[in-house]
Amino acid sequence: MPINEVINNTSNNINSEIVRLKKVLTVLLSVSAILAVVLFTVGISKLVSYTQPSETSGSAPVIATIVSTETTYTEPVVYHTEQLEASPIVESYFRPLPELPEDEVKTPEHVEVKALYIGSCSAIDKAVELCANSELNAVVIDLKNEYGLPYMSHVETAREIGYVWDAYDLDGIIKKCHDNNIRVIGRIVSFNDQLAAKHFPDRAIQDADGNVVKFSNEGNNPFLSPYKPENWDYLIAIGIEACEHGIDEIQFDYVRFPAGATKNKVKPYFGEEGQYPSKAEAVNRFLQEARIRIQDTYGIPVSADIFGIVLTSEGDAQIIGQDFATLGMTGIDSCCPMVYPSHYALGTMLGGHVFKYPDKEPYLMVYSVLHACQTTYKQPGFTSLRPYLQAFTASYIGKGNYIEYGYREINSQIKAIKDLGINEFILWDPSCKYPSGSYNGDMSVETD
Repeated sequence: MPINEVINNTSNNINSEIVRLKKVLTVLLSVSAILAVVLFTVGISKLVSYTQPSETSGSAPVIATIVSTETTYTEPVVYHTEQLEASPIVESYFRPLPELPEDEVKTPEHVEVKALYIGSCSAIDKAVELCANSELNAVVIDLKNEYGLPYMSHVETAREIGYVWDAYDLDGIIKKCHDNNIRVIGRIVSFNDQLAAKHFPDRAIQDADGNVVKFSNEGNNPFLSPYKPENWDYLIAIGIEACEHGIDEIQFDYVRFPAGATKNKVKPYFGEEGQYPSKAEAVNRFLQEARIRIQDTYGIPVSADIFGIVLTSEGDAQIIGQDFATLGMTGIDSCCPMVYPSHYALGTMLGGHVFKYPDKEPYLMVYSVLHACQTTYKQPGFTSLRPYLQAFTASYIGKGNYIEYGYREINSQIKAIKDLGINEFILWDPSCKYPSGSYNGDMSVETD
């Protein structure tokens, strides 16, 4: 929301000259607070003077003088959901975050979720049965996957790209789940979108010459740039549409930059060195805006999926832009690290234990990863932690390196998180085939 709209909404007594001065305000408000103070002190108060409070100011008033001798005081907008400190380079690079009057911010009550992923909903009947006979209480469905939107969305950008189809009826799925006391979480694959990147090359990650970059570890495909607010708008629009259909939560997946090398060793270009925010700052800014426009506005929780490796590897976190410590402070309702044992390298060492074959030790692998970073997610103000757990057999990592994952292996991971005091989880199987069971973590598991 433009700042002059905020002024209009909160200062009913400001005269009608506001309309005439909107353009003047927009220009002047981009000037720093310091310059505004300087201008004010030399007597140019008859133009416009605006002193912007810090996000943590709490009670300092906003002073807005608009060609008038009378000073109007309005209460500042302070979001109790904001935890990150303001960064000058972030504030100058990106557009201002949307603003809502504090009394209009809707804070959803956090619900402990025990969910299973069902993609495009072909497994909905089995999911309903599982939820009725276990501790599971939610499903994760795809609002948008890597190839498009599997429901008849009316989001203009998706229709322009041409990847909307009717794999399921969104209203029907939501009703069926709600009739069975099941929450519906809508997953949105975010920046890993080769079709959108090809359709909008100016919104893809590019090199210094403006050529679209392709990434070897992402199937030699292009990637939407997390630095582009146009991409944020598109993804958030999908979330808002689902909110209007009655969905219970919006979950953003692939909120990251590409991993690994580029095709032909081309270097991505985001700006001159030191002139643009870090990758993690770009991801966090997107999540902050999504949270304000969805969670704060509609009262529908926003969550984000991240790689499990970033919980214990700072180097990997920097490469893909998922900084666990700061991402958890963006005000989103929950963070969902994918701590699949199969995703860790052979010989990984955590907590003094060497995991020669991580996939073969589901309990201890999950426990060790989450134990190693608990000082981060247990700090005040941090979002709720809801790990994705492995419910698939990772035969692709090679014979001798994996085991079959059935109910025992899945449930042992649930025991691991419960032993750490974590009561939420999501089961992931891309084929959406889950064994029957209570999924309560109540079992005897060797931990060494």
